[in-house]
Amino acid sequence: MRKGLTWFAYVAFFVITVFPLLWVLMSSFKDGASILRSPWEMPAGMAWENYGNAWTTGKLGASLVRSLITTVATLALLLPIGAMAAYVLARFTFKGKAFLTGTFLGGMMFPNILAAVPVFLLASKLKMYDTLWGLVIIYVAYSLSFTIFVLSGFFSAIPKELEEAAVIDGCGYASTFFRVVLPIAKPGLIVVGLFNGIGLWNEYNLAKVMMSAQNATLSVNLANLTNNQFYKADWGALFAGLVIVMLPVLVVYWLFKDRIQQAMLAGAIK
Repeated sequence: MRKGLTWFAYVAFFVITVFPLLWVLMSSFKDGASILRSPWEMPAGMAWENYGNAWTTGKLGASLVRSLITTVATLALLLPIGAMAAYVLARFTFKGKAFLTGTFLGGMMFPNILAAVPVFLLASKLKMYDTLWGLVIIYVAYSLSFTIFVLSGFFSAIPKELEEAAVIDGCGYASTFFRVVLPIAKPGLIVVGLFNGIGLWNEYNLAKVMMSAQNATLSVNLANLTNNQFYKADWGALFAGLVIVMLPVLVVYWLFKDRIQQAMLAGAIK
């Protein structure tokens, strides 16, 4: 009975998770007529031109570079800022702490689409509209709530005796944080970086508001490529675009899967 349930779980996982990815990959090598005529058949040939059309006509090549820049730059700013804020909230008691904590928690429940108009108006006045650095700042501000929420739990689980020993050895607050606390909290940083990175890579609403069509990010141009199917049927290029979007995330996960698993296990043990 248990063996049968295990096999059922494997089959269900394959159908729900793996099969759609394989179907998208298979369809990316078929022309539009073949996809509509026989969506489940294997491709008769390798239509590599689909990737060329998605890369050039769909403008995914330039937008991939912009998405990569914004994602990396956002994480480079977000992780140290979020870590320092989370450490302060987790370790220190001060007036207004409960209000700040509640504000950050409330930010996690606030859909970013509701802030689209204020963000656009503010960005226009501050000359941030249609600039990558402006989009990075908006991303950092939007992602802080989740980052602080997760890292606060990691910092709270670290024994205070380690910090007290560091202070006795002559370390100040900054040295204690960077030399003692932050290395111990590295699993939390990996988890937060992973989830934020995937979210930023796929983010659409803020990128649509902040960037013009000429400087759109990957998710926006992919959506534009999808909308083109209503009047220009190039389904092969659309599926190729989906593969282009998914591939960097899958490659990063494959390269760092062991570290990610160790980080999540360390967080669970804490």
